[in-house]
Amino acid sequence: MKRRSFLTGISSLSLGYLLAGCDLQQSNTEGIFQVRLLKNSIPAQLVSNFQKQLAGQNIVKFKTHPQLKDLFILLQQWQGVINNPKSSQLSPQEIVNLLTLGDYWLFQAIRQNLIQPIDINGIENWATLPEQWQNLVKRNEKGEVDPQGKVWAVPYSGGNTLIVYRQPEFKKLGWTPTDWSDLWRPELRGRFSLLDQPREVIGLTLKKLGKSYNTTDLATVPQLKAELVKLNQQAKFYSSDSYLQPLLNGDTWLAVGWSSDILPILSRHKELRAVVPNAGTALWANLWVKPTQAQSHILSQVWMNYCLQPKIAQQLSVSSKNFSPILFQLAPTDLIPSLQKNPLLIPSPAIMAKSEFLHPLPADVLKEYEKLWQAIRVSNIIL
Repeated sequence: MKRRSFLTGISSLSLGYLLAGCDLQQSNTEGIFQVRLLKNSIPAQLVSNFQKQLAGQNIVKFKTHPQLKDLFILLQQWQGVINNPKSSQLSPQEIVNLLTLGDYWLFQAIRQNLIQPIDINGIENWATLPEQWQNLVKRNEKGEVDPQGKVWAVPYSGGNTLIVYRQPEFKKLGWTPTDWSDLWRPELRGRFSLLDQPREVIGLTLKKLGKSYNTTDLATVPQLKAELVKLNQQAKFYSSDSYLQPLLNGDTWLAVGWSSDILPILSRHKELRAVVPNAGTALWANLWVKPTQAQSHILSQVWMNYCLQPKIAQQLSVSSKNFSPILFQLAPTDLIPSLQKNPLLIPSPAIMAKSEFLHPLPADVLKEYEKLWQAIRVSNIIL
């Protein structure tokens, strides 16, 4: 069976099952079901199929945005946190029922009253999410991670921080990178780039030392500063958005970057390889959130549950190059061939157990991270 035919078939089957018993006429009385989502985070075919199954009802409207930051700003505008006369006041026809948000912004979204808790009782597949992903979105009223807190979002896809490298150059070296510790090898001095992000760089160094990305007392890791200074001396430059072109040009041999940037280009550039570090890495998630002004809509839970269907989750992962959390609960034999033994889209359980979401840190701890970050970026630092 061709992949396209297979994906169309599973979409129709799953959506038909989920919509069984739903009163679509009632949905009409609740107004148009509107979703704002991150561009390319949901396959267009999946969205189109959802709309087709509701043909004639005129109740579904999806709109994409290029960046997660844009969606967070929309939430702020709608709630009046920032001024924008055209966006701060929504008419009833413009109320959005669900919106994509990155987990990075969840802390502020809760603290600024931009979103409301989600009722998971109607989301059957919530129970199949790995505990790590459930706990990510359980927060207290201050936005802090709390296993006993309310559920403020539903994760539907995610990614991680990877090492991407040029195979020809490493073939000459006679080895390939497998872990963060490889960045300290002398033959790589001046040959790689790092993300311009304190939590990422300090975090990977903590991982190299067997510690957590979310370490709250840096003083308990006395060797951390020395290791960061050595890493700073090794790196050629720091960039969070311009690290791929130098790699493609051969100006660097390796880069630390995000899977959302790296995975889509691997098939076009055969000289590149990527690896999830053995010590574990940083995770990130795309979430469905409910804006504060949004009213309940029968299709909200239907849509979120649909995205968590195992077969739909596989389609999502293959098309978007982001992994769905549901995949980690499936046996390899239940996966389609393109996902079986794919360590980039489905890292091993051992690596996932050592990988972490970047949780919000207390203000005083963040100051310590920033202070250390500034110190190691000074080129003439003396230990």
